[in-house]
Amino acid sequence: MKKVRNKGKIAIVMPGYNVAKTVERTVKDIPRDLADNIILVDDGSWDATSEVGKKLGLTVVRHKKNKGYGAAQKTGYKKALSMGADIIVMLHPDYQYDPRLSEELVGLIKKGIADIMLGTRIRTRKEVLGGGMPVYKYLSNRFLTILENVVLGMNLGEYHTGYRAYTKEALKKVKFQNFSDDFVFDGQMLVVAAYKDLIIGEIPVPVKYFAEASSISFKKSFKYGLETLVLLVRFIAAKTGIYKSKVFN
Repeated sequence: MKKVRNKGKIAIVMPGYNVAKTVERTVKDIPRDLADNIILVDDGSWDATSEVGKKLGLTVVRHKKNKGYGAAQKTGYKKALSMGADIIVMLHPDYQYDPRLSEELVGLIKKGIADIMLGTRIRTRKEVLGGGMPVYKYLSNRFLTILENVVLGMNLGEYHTGYRAYTKEALKKVKFQNFSDDFVFDGQMLVVAAYKDLIIGEIPVPVKYFAEASSISFKKSFKYGLETLVLLVRFIAAKTGIYKSKVFN
């Protein structure tokens, strides 16, 4: 049985692009005194994202140009680790995920239940579609999640959530610096974590799609789906010793 972890330092990493309208609302709903540091990574926004973050007293790191969702996470995790964080929460600053539940994600890691925690949006079809998730995204989410569970030998409710918490050991073990700068970064984090036998847990979170919330286009979603399938093939190849791609090294 895992030992209960000391609290240590907790950092919240928020990768954002043009989130000036929602970042304050997101920060205000983070449980009081939960985080030692809140890091906002402004991925080349053209709005006032950085300025709002600084007014809120956040640690702001700004990319001069838009590098991508994965690149923003890399910057945030490197900054959090350099600041001595022991548990790192990844929270979107567009208010699509309920910030109040970050306490539960952290709590289960502190108890030694998991190395990685996910906020899973999929409970019922009615709830998900009622929360605004497009039908094609719901169907692709279900298809990929079922396939991922079969290939990885797991039983998670969703692999495609952007609400996560990691131990510093998990981040160091997966070597996220080798991953994509694009959206498939999230998939690589979990597939490589499974390859390295890290324990992944989850809690339910509500679905919230609205005008200011970020959402990738159908074209990018299709690309992400294909990249996820390729990633699973590479997982099988690495597990069977046929070929080990860079992300698994």
